[in-house]
Amino acid sequence: MEFNIGLVGKGNVGTSFLQILNKKNPIIIDSFEYDIKVIGIFEYDGAIIDQNGIDLDNLLRLGKEFRSHENWKLGYRAIDYIDKINLNIMIETTPTMPQNGEPAISHILKALNNNIDVISSNKAPFYLEYEKIKKNAKDNNQLIRYEATVASCVPILSIKNNLQGNEIIGLSAILNGTSNYILSKMSDEGINFYQALEEAQNLGYAEADPNLDIKGYDAAGKLVILANELLDYNVTIRDVDIRGIENIDENDIELAKSNNQVIKHLSFAKNGRLFVKPQCVDKNSYFNVNGSLNVIELETKNTGNIVLSGRGAGGIEAASAIMNDLISILQERTKFS
Repeated sequence: MEFNIGLVGKGNVGTSFLQILNKKNPIIIDSFEYDIKVIGIFEYDGAIIDQNGIDLDNLLRLGKEFRSHENWKLGYRAIDYIDKINLNIMIETTPTMPQNGEPAISHILKALNNNIDVISSNKAPFYLEYEKIKKNAKDNNQLIRYEATVASCVPILSIKNNLQGNEIIGLSAILNGTSNYILSKMSDEGINFYQALEEAQNLGYAEADPNLDIKGYDAAGKLVILANELLDYNVTIRDVDIRGIENIDENDIELAKSNNQVIKHLSFAKNGRLFVKPQCVDKNSYFNVNGSLNVIELETKNTGNIVLSGRGAGGIEAASAIMNDLISILQERTKFS
């Protein structure tokens, strides 16, 4: 059975997904009898479109020169062609725009309204317009998956399907790898905030403008998605009490150490309230992880706490989550066929 895929956004995550798909597609065909064809790849200034399927070997060899591809169409925008190229699934990997979620929200709604299932790694649509998107998917009988929006390769959103006999009543988490890297460096090496931030930027953990990370907005957006999905809340990022780490200094770090503790940038959701704030944790706590790792603790009604941890950032990590979502949709769409 053939499935036509459209990829919107060929950045780090999108390219990593194409690499995984190119490697895994023969295995998928053999194991599931799904033949996945990428028929459209959209960037901000144009697209590559081939209804017979884009040769991924050839495309990936072009690297950053992909605009030299013979089927490159200058000026073709995803919003104008999503409904015109016979897609079954659209994958949205454009950069997060925290103020308004565009153009990703428009891409997602356009796909759902045209009987196209959606996978997204772009988190802004889901912390700004979660209810609208979910209702749209339901009304159009379409599937939508977004595991890559929170903690990348850690399967935190799908865990709810495996806890049907239980109830998640609260959660605590480290959801931003950049802030965790900075605090880890300050504690382990005694450097100040700005030195740690510069190091994070040099390694690619932090953007040139790191405010979304260090001021807590990135973590807050992910917390909203978790709360809505796992706790059945109906909130947006405007409902989160957010405090960043930009005012943490060496004195704070040393005071925590004197109490055998470390400072971490934690996110909490319980009893309808959501917080992102720096907090001291014991050194033997499972929240005392270094580098860009994420940790999520789920408080359940029947079986105590469940803790998941893994790398929460990176192109290949997010692409792996997208691949899992893709197979999930394919299985759902073919189980009665």
